[in-house]
Amino acid sequence: MQRCFSFMKKEAVLCISGVLALASMLLIPPDSTYFSYIDYSTLATLFCLMLVVAGLTDAGVFRALTAALLRRVTSPRVMIFMLVLLCFFVSAFVTNDVSLITFVPFTIGLLGVQDQKRLIGTVVLETVAANLGSLITPMGNPQNLFLYHFYAYTTPDFLLVMLPLGMASLVICIVLAFLVPKGAPRIQNENVELSGSGTTAVKNVTQTGIVRKQAVIWGIAFLLCIVCVAGIIPWWICLPITALVALLTNRRLFTKVDYSLLVTFVFFFLFVGNVARVDAVSQWIRSALEGRELLVGALTSQVISNVPAATMLAAFTDNARGLLYGVNIGGLGTLIASMASLISYRRYAASEHARRGLYLAVFSVVNFVLLAVLVVIFM
Repeated sequence: MQRCFSFMKKEAVLCISGVLALASMLLIPPDSTYFSYIDYSTLATLFCLMLVVAGLTDAGVFRALTAALLRRVTSPRVMIFMLVLLCFFVSAFVTNDVSLITFVPFTIGLLGVQDQKRLIGTVVLETVAANLGSLITPMGNPQNLFLYHFYAYTTPDFLLVMLPLGMASLVICIVLAFLVPKGAPRIQNENVELSGSGTTAVKNVTQTGIVRKQAVIWGIAFLLCIVCVAGIIPWWICLPITALVALLTNRRLFTKVDYSLLVTFVFFFLFVGNVARVDAVSQWIRSALEGRELLVGALTSQVISNVPAATMLAAFTDNARGLLYGVNIGGLGTLIASMASLISYRRYAASEHARRGLYLAVFSVVNFVLLAVLVVIFM
């Protein structure tokens, strides 16, 4: 029983989506149409991206990139600025989740746990940067990948649509990075040393070793995924090739795939597909959404997170831009608005001397202010 409650607490969105899917089956009993609900392209592409990112991470690519860049840093302020921008740009290619899994523990090691105000400020800004940077590209986050396929975007069209919000997000991250408190960080990570004269500077960050062969293989696989996302090759070619690479190089990578997210997608596909077949409910949702896609998408994300929000609302509106902006801006706000935000919080909360209450307060103020600002600007 305890395990059951623990699972439900950990996978709340999965459980809710499962209950909704089962409830919708009471309205529309299972039939052959169910198979048409599922967006196989989104699921397959997302699975491939998860495998590829796990492979690149296992090969040490992201750690090496971070270390190489930070060796060029001359001051703590610039170091924090670099970490925030790294989260922003890396998340556009390997998802916001992976960006934060990589950089938040690294940041805790770099800055130490003595100066909690600055550590909290930096981790919160990294989280904001990852959520905002991921909105730029189709593969930046799961909701973008789903909406990219659902509305049949081409890659250039998608990038063009997201450009205004992406540019505004980049400006916000740059400005916020300079608001982190000044001072000399007390480094915990043994791979990092600081010079002691005058302005504290990063003297050396030892580069994490790259497994070159694995990095090359998974780099090619990543390019294959990009080609698949761009629609040049179909998912049913990309999927078996990527899976075969994992089988031949490192089968443990299959355990690093977020299967709960994939199953959550399936549950929401079933729920939305069934609801769309109930005319009264479908018409009501459409009328509630019409002209308010951005606002409804952002608000819905605050309660059930932006991935389920995108999956639920897309079937009831043709305003792709409004919904894209809504669920991506909606990643700001509450801690559950984006699952990536929960990753940052859990990593910080597990660190020594963590001040969870202060973190939640800073996180909430920053996120809700930015949420309100972006909604007002792009409404």
